[in-house]
Amino acid sequence: MNKQTGEKNTKSPNWVLGLTGGIGCGKTAISNMFEELGITIIDADIVARQVVEPKSTGLNAIIAHFGDEILLSDGTLNRSALRTRIFTNHSDKEWLNNLLHPLIRNKILADLNAASSAYVVLVAPLLFENSLDQQCNRTLLIDVPKNVQVERTVKRDGVSLDQVNSIIATQMSRENKQQKADDILNNDRDLALVKLDLLLLHDHYLKLVSKNTT
Repeated sequence: MNKQTGEKNTKSPNWVLGLTGGIGCGKTAISNMFEELGITIIDADIVARQVVEPKSTGLNAIIAHFGDEILLSDGTLNRSALRTRIFTNHSDKEWLNNLLHPLIRNKILADLNAASSAYVVLVAPLLFENSLDQQCNRTLLIDVPKNVQVERTVKRDGVSLDQVNSIIATQMSRENKQQKADDILNNDRDLALVKLDLLLLHDHYLKLVSKNTT
């Protein structure tokens, strides 16, 4: 933390906003608003898929470890089969994490460095859990009550209440995220009102960027 500016130290030369929130909080809708303002979006979930694309270092290593049966007929990763494999084998899960986490982190950093907008937004559901907030100058939590998370996710993904609650249980609690985040955006209301507050935050971030570069 930079005590003079109140901002966290970051490894990227660009000014980075970390955007996070639990499942069903509406991170995509909010990141789309930032994108409409000309801000580059780096999505950790998308990066996680990119590092295991066909012919990638990540996928080649997975094939060498698990065999060709971990692939779909089109040569892409069979994520369902992989989840089943690591769910029942702790050592395989640990091996996979040790492989993927550095690949994902390095790709995220490269993408952050390559961004050319006024600042860049890093979207990561597990921003705090995976210490990705260390790459950020400031963090923004997209916040809704748990019952709203559950309702939205069941409707969006067609999954059961038990499945949603299980996913929420594996993530950092809402209260802890509220304590860790620099800024909190309430997304349990009309999107027009949310956007008004987002525009205020955007102006604030531009001012922080300006201070950071002068």
